[in-house]
Amino acid sequence: MAKEHDVNAHIIQSAIARAAATLLIGLVATLAAPVSATLAASPATATGASTGAASAASPTAAACRALAQRSAGLAVISRAELVAAGPLPPTPGPPRPPAPPVQLPEHCLVQGALAPRTGAAGRHYQIGFQIRLPTHWNGRFLYQGGGGLDGIVQPAIGNVGLASKPALARGFAVVSTDSGHQGFDASFGFDQQARLDFAYAAIGKVTAEAKHIIDRFYGRQPRYSYFVGCSNGGREAMMAAQRFPYDFDGIVAGDPGFDLSAAAVEEVWDIDQFTKVAPHDAHGRPILSGAFTDAQLAAVSAAVLRQCDRLDGLADGMINDIQGCRFNPAVLECKAGTSGGCLSGAKVAALRAVFGGAHDSAGHSLYPGWPYDAGLAAPGWRAWKLGNSPSAASNAINATLGLQAMQDYFLTPPQPHLTAAAFDFNRDPQLVAQTAAINDATSTFMTSFVAHHGRMLIYQGMSDPVFSADDIIRWYRQLSHDAASVQPASGHAAPVQDWARLFLVPGMNHCGGGPATDEFDALDAIQAWSERGTAPNRLIARGPSMPGVTRPLCPYPKYAHYTGGNPKAAASFTCK
Repeated sequence: MAKEHDVNAHIIQSAIARAAATLLIGLVATLAAPVSATLAASPATATGASTGAASAASPTAAACRALAQRSAGLAVISRAELVAAGPLPPTPGPPRPPAPPVQLPEHCLVQGALAPRTGAAGRHYQIGFQIRLPTHWNGRFLYQGGGGLDGIVQPAIGNVGLASKPALARGFAVVSTDSGHQGFDASFGFDQQARLDFAYAAIGKVTAEAKHIIDRFYGRQPRYSYFVGCSNGGREAMMAAQRFPYDFDGIVAGDPGFDLSAAAVEEVWDIDQFTKVAPHDAHGRPILSGAFTDAQLAAVSAAVLRQCDRLDGLADGMINDIQGCRFNPAVLECKAGTSGGCLSGAKVAALRAVFGGAHDSAGHSLYPGWPYDAGLAAPGWRAWKLGNSPSAASNAINATLGLQAMQDYFLTPPQPHLTAAAFDFNRDPQLVAQTAAINDATSTFMTSFVAHHGRMLIYQGMSDPVFSADDIIRWYRQLSHDAASVQPASGHAAPVQDWARLFLVPGMNHCGGGPATDEFDALDAIQAWSERGTAPNRLIARGPSMPGVTRPLCPYPKYAHYTGGNPKAAASFTCK
């Protein structure tokens, strides 16, 4: 048993490390990404310089170096060099499943900064960026969204999903940015302009500069422009459509933190509710990770599957008919004389409180709550909600970076010493309103984006532990209603399905992981829609947790329903 415990602890610790890498490093990569690893590295590693320098005498190399001879647009260019084709070198990080190395083409690497300045408290700020320009360009541009609180310029290779070929390797010019501040923490929240840049302003500035550099290098503008991101990168993707409606032709927003300020309130709420049932150490301090054991979470997941798995026609470990699933954790409450395999009344109440969503003392909702799904027993779910620290010093992401973001960024003015226990759900949610006004991508009025023939594909894990699927569903329903209500001069309103579609991924945690088919090519789908008018009626997905299984992801409100045949094949399902 001790050996089994050590193995489980290692799995959960790896999930926490991967979740933190996703949150802090900000790739489109996810908890168990075999291809999109944590790519923060030294400049030599990040550029792929270990693969060998490209010929310095080539015309392409000269054109690349010329980008540094003077500032391009408003940017100060610090580096412009041609990088030879080859594999992206491996980078430090938690162990990952074996995967073929990422092969990058020959490209011009440009690094620079926009708007360097001295901000509040004398701190230096700038909008750092990196753009990679392939020698053999396909005429397309991709903005690589960040993640967490950004704060680092990631290698601009265009990670677009698990096991998917990076955009740079497909011939895209790709840009990435730190969104206007340097460092993983939320201390930038004390600076007014840094808040604005992180919230939305850096998107427009970096996009304009990237297209200027593209024009200088290739002699023409991109034919098609895309924005792809997950987590905070998904929020940025939605923000791009809402605040810069003419800049992008296609948007892919994965597990977007679009309602980020409300989600931050929910993180504090979750800490509060789980703390009520957490054990205490010798000093009376709660141990958050002990609120629910792995076995208890597994029991909840199994009970949800028993009730809801067959609603889609097949018991396969995935709940596709989410609207039909009405789970009540009371079925797990211990009866008189029983103790094993059940939950105490207090723990059932804690689950109800968490999954019901944050609210004030009058019952007014502050966050919409969460769907019960199979992935709540996965390591990625624990990594965010509970962590696995055996002490009162929690390593749950909600209780570490999430709480610090609330203190320094979401609250106005910042309150760096506020604790989760001291947060007042009647008073303090009002203090996030100023940040919400600039930060949250909650608008449903996108007539300019539609007129521009913009297309948006959103995907969301049903077991995402930080941004609730119920929240994006609620927004998408409102978008559908509002889009149908808008009467342009033609008198005809474009149905939302004509330009924006939402795909729900059963079992998937935040941006990936969990018992899910979490590998699919969203970039290929948005290209086909934007460039050829082929709307995605289904996305074919697979995943390492379900070897040999493929499933269709269906545009909401449709879901995958089993119609007969090979239960492992996507062809045996229809979008119903």
